[in-house]
Amino acid sequence: MSMQDPIADMLTRIRNAQAVGGLVVSFPASKVKKSILEVLKEEGYIEDFALTQDGNKGNIEVTLRYHHGASVIRKIKRVSRLGCRVYRGSGAIPSVNSGLGIAIVSTSQGVMSGRQAAARKLGGEVLCTVE
Repeated sequence: MSMQDPIADMLTRIRNAQAVGGLVVSFPASKVKKSILEVLKEEGYIEDFALTQDGNKGNIEVTLRYHHGASVIRKIKRVSRLGCRVYRGSGAIPSVNSGLGIAIVSTSQGVMSGRQAAARKLGGEVLCTVE
């Protein structure tokens, strides 16, 4: 069975792994997923990620971050879906949890956090929000 929304699948795997206290989660690799994980690492939501090869297929292994036994990511939510894409201008990028969370935006200059996109005056597709 083919996967309809690979980004939503990645976010769900991260959410499920943190719910059971897992340290590492893996899923099929893609450039967009790698870009999203780079933003999560820059912002301190995950420890690290590594690309691995399994035959012809590439996988990504993500090491999750915990603080005093609790996961750093409290909530991770897909905003723009296949059936309903969500695009915002630089002034309308959502503020997540009064600035304590981030929105991840796909812009013409790559995937970046909502704060970076607003600072560069770039709009784009809001992929997900993280608290």
